[in-house]
Amino acid sequence: MGKEECKTMLDALNKVTACYRHLVIALGSTSDSQNLREELKKTRKKAQELAVANRTKLTSLLKDKTISKEDRAEYERLWVLFSSCMELLEVDMKRSLEIAQEFPLKVPTRHLIQTGMTGSTTTVAARAMSVQNMKYEADSNIDTADLRDLQAEITQVSQMMEEMEMKVQVAPWAVEAKQEAGAELKSNMSVGNSSVGVISICEEEPKEEEGGGGSREAGFASICAVIGFFVIVIVALVLGYLVVNM
Repeated sequence: MGKEECKTMLDALNKVTACYRHLVIALGSTSDSQNLREELKKTRKKAQELAVANRTKLTSLLKDKTISKEDRAEYERLWVLFSSCMELLEVDMKRSLEIAQEFPLKVPTRHLIQTGMTGSTTTVAARAMSVQNMKYEADSNIDTADLRDLQAEITQVSQMMEEMEMKVQVAPWAVEAKQEAGAELKSNMSVGNSSVGVISICEEEPKEEEGGGGSREAGFASICAVIGFFVIVIVALVLGYLVVNM
């Protein structure tokens, strides 16, 4: 029961963190807006709430001396995934702060960048918040108060990660993965175009290897032909030399 609950909580954090990264990409572009800044604010706060819940749950489980060796290995694997997710969140929050400072909304100091992204990001934010419709507030201090809050939250996330390392010592290099790298790309459950492309490439590779024997034979024949040509030239030169001297 504990493992399934941890996996569910971690999946939720991964989803919100991925949505936050998607929103950060739109900062400073022609898709940037007051609504986007509010979506970023709500999404990162949601991510931090989930991070605290994950940390509390995993910390208590890993400190339990009565759990089995198999359960501990699984919790350590989830802990490493959680730590990686927190590192990505911290990086994206710092990137969000830097870009938002360069592209203030109320008093623009430079033109927004035409990145090719168009449309609203409301759907992504709604998915992160697990709601159907986003509600927005007219915050006139989005360029000042929100950036101060963001800077303080970055410090909190950094402190949380330091406390995590102090409370639970899990060596990432000692944790074994449960599946091979890229296994999800070869899974039959993958339905994306990229996954289908990878599968088709993997299926075609043996055909290329089968054709490799013919190419090697052709290369050997070419080498023999070149050697034969030089032998004929040398014989012709020797015969010419003998004819001239006779």
